[in-house]
Amino acid sequence: MINVGVIGCGYWGPNHVRIFSQIAGSQTLMAADLDEAKLNKMKELYPSVEVTKNYQDLLKDPRVDAVCIAAPTKLHYQITLEALAAGKHVLCEKPLALTPEECQDLKQRATAAKRVLMVGHIFVFNAGIIWLKDYLKSGELGKVFYAYAARTNLGPFRYDVNAWWDLAPHDISIFNYLLDAAPVSVSARAHKCLGNSLEDLAFATLEYPDNRMVNIHVSWVDPRKVRQITLVGEKSMVLWDDLDNLGPIRVYDKHVEKTSAFYATYGEFQLLSREGSIMIPKVGVSEPLKAQAQYFIDCVRDGRSPDVADAQKGLDVVKTLCAAQKSIELKGQSVEVRE
Repeated sequence: MINVGVIGCGYWGPNHVRIFSQIAGSQTLMAADLDEAKLNKMKELYPSVEVTKNYQDLLKDPRVDAVCIAAPTKLHYQITLEALAAGKHVLCEKPLALTPEECQDLKQRATAAKRVLMVGHIFVFNAGIIWLKDYLKSGELGKVFYAYAARTNLGPFRYDVNAWWDLAPHDISIFNYLLDAAPVSVSARAHKCLGNSLEDLAFATLEYPDNRMVNIHVSWVDPRKVRQITLVGEKSMVLWDDLDNLGPIRVYDKHVEKTSAFYATYGEFQLLSREGSIMIPKVGVSEPLKAQAQYFIDCVRDGRSPDVADAQKGLDVVKTLCAAQKSIELKGQSVEVRE
């Protein structure tokens, strides 16, 4: 049995407490938060879970094998650093840290300590995204021309990071997972619609290897809650809509062909669109957070690397976030995602 301590009982923390209390091979032993009211709520819901206002109590307790960090983003690096030093395995919510240097440091420390360090890139455990990954591997989409994502809603507003840092890690981690690569450059613009100190809207264009372009739109100020990704390939096109009750995936049998007919002018050709049916594949229903937690516990138990969401994956995402933030400051100038 892997004993887990959860640090942070705000937005996501209570879900982690619940999940680690339910899945096979683990139990939530302790929970920490500075807010006593939140701790009282945890104790009410889960009487067997010990609570504390000092997360150091979790790190010092030899009964705790692993910690899940759901604290504010600015604290991720420091708490993960301390957790690894205390010999704990770590599942840290996204993003892993605020700079590539911090991520690299945590990666090296986890390797040296022989401890699992995993990042909460929850959408790589989403059944629809996994289906997309398998579809791409099958070759039925063909070469990916471009892709785009929209992640919008009216709120919830955060005051520790802007909308780009809050929402974009999800889509960057998804595209890195689907394309088996990280971006090489990014151009981004953002806006403070509400006049606050943090940007609440951002558009970014990411260039991936093999001339593949990806666009990401994130916003806290939008009339609709949208969670969509579109992939446009040479053989077909696919839409993933996480909020579609009928099924998250739509496969469009649409593509473009070059005709081979004779033309008067040498080298002239014509593009023709080919349109077929729309397929809605059956995608299994599962809770991504539970799948993520089970994967983490299995990695801890078996002593293996959490390859789909390891520290390197977290580093790749943070490098892209930082490059886009620099581009925002440069009014959209293209910025290389440095190695």
